Amino acid sequence: MKSELIFIPVPFIGHFVSMVETAKLLLHRDPNLSVTVFLMNLSFDSKISSYTRSLSDSSPTSRLRLIDLPPETPSENNPQFFIKSLVETNVPKVRKAVKNLALDCSDSGGDSPRLSGFVVDLLCTAMMEIGDEFGVPNYVYFASGAGFLSLMLQSPALYKDDSEFFNSVTQLALPSFVNPVPVAVLPSVFFDKPGSEQIVLQALKFKQAKGILINTFLELESYALDSFSNGEGEKIPPVYPVGPILNLANQSSGGSHQSSDTIMTWLEAQPPSSVLFLGFGSVGSFDEDQTAEIALALERSGVRFVWALREPPPKGKFGIPRDYSNVDRILPDGFLNRTASIGRIAGWVPQKEILAHPAIGGFVSHCGWNSILESLWYGVPIAAWPMYSEQQLNAYKLVNELGLAVEVKVDYRNHYNIEKPEILPAPELESAFRRVMDGESEIRKRVKEMSEKSRRSGMDGGSSFNSVNQFISDMYDNMRSCNPTRPTSPESPPLMETIASPAPFRSRSSI
Repeated sequence: MKSELIFIPVPFIGHFVSMVETAKLLLHRDPNLSVTVFLMNLSFDSKISSYTRSLSDSSPTSRLRLIDLPPETPSENNPQFFIKSLVETNVPKVRKAVKNLALDCSDSGGDSPRLSGFVVDLLCTAMMEIGDEFGVPNYVYFASGAGFLSLMLQSPALYKDDSEFFNSVTQLALPSFVNPVPVAVLPSVFFDKPGSEQIVLQALKFKQAKGILINTFLELESYALDSFSNGEGEKIPPVYPVGPILNLANQSSGGSHQSSDTIMTWLEAQPPSSVLFLGFGSVGSFDEDQTAEIALALERSGVRFVWALREPPPKGKFGIPRDYSNVDRILPDGFLNRTASIGRIAGWVPQKEILAHPAIGGFVSHCGWNSILESLWYGVPIAAWPMYSEQQLNAYKLVNELGLAVEVKVDYRNHYNIEKPEILPAPELESAFRRVMDGESEIRKRVKEMSEKSRRSGMDGGSSFNSVNQFISDMYDNMRSCNPTRPTSPESPPLMETIASPAPFRSRSSI
């Protein structure tokens, strides 16, 4: 039976790439499956366009199609609610696009695949109403770890009797964590009433889904994943750990290829495991005071380094950091000259390519989930320095629960609405840099072991391999048991049982 899944990612590079790579994995595993991906466009982030161009050049299948939605600026300018507004603005566009696909099926003959469900990003749960309208199953794609998923699923119960709950306790017992979790490492949104209300609504939507695909693997988060099936009380949908989902073949561009080539050439001349890489994701950046402390710590430690240093957006505004036009002006006088033999500084860098290089021995990271999975895949120990979103919770888990990272400061926060972030002093940073570069540490040994487990999980018979197969099997069972309904509006198309066969990815379309 041919089937079609519609994927709806949020248009941020870490979420978008993870979802599309998951779609490619499903297509590779099931020759009867097709996937259509709807892309909400953002003008300020070019990395997604670079990634989709790379797909067009090397598409592995004709069963993957990307449809651009008409660009439109969300009405909400507040960074905290930007994503919510963006998604809600695009709900009518996706509804219309799906209806158009249904109309197309009348011209495609009887061999068209049947619409088998919507797979929505964890931030796109508002789109689930479209799946409900067409009477097909909804699935959630969770681009972070099982620890954060557990916290979100618990949030309705935690907020039920006390909207100020997280401001009234110092520790929290979560079924997915072995030890009580300090509230200081919870995402900032949990302490904000409008934001926490949105989290609760998302969690309630998760529980209405037919299943949750999550970018983790059993060997990394066995305790957390077991908690979903062992828990009592409210039923949780099936959770499918399908990770690590990584884009190992393609690098999304965002900066100077010349500077990247220079860094890779320099790494070739360095001893194995001797270089510390400092990178803070597509959104992470520091002000000049903290930048100066990092520079001083690097110089005092004497460790070789590659530092992805980017200029932050204006305070209080949501945006993507950009490369400095003159990086020397924000560094201590003479720093570049004094460290010329041991270090390199650039703006955007190809993170996966750097982490894969044998010269890299440690990674100072913001603990975004994709960066964690990449670092573990390549066996590189992490110095955990989270900044925003769920990164503090990720960092806490790596350091205190899994023993896979050293701590810089797991409850550090630096995001758009913090007027003056805490400045971590150079001695504290220097200590963390030295610890993560310790070639004989137990953490380094554990990371190497987890690297092997992450690679085996996706192999034939591995935990994630089996989980993908289980999802595909359950998807077909759910498709057979669902009853597609006629949308209620007068202009709606006939019963949505089939969807037009997708054109090859190279013929990328817009609506």
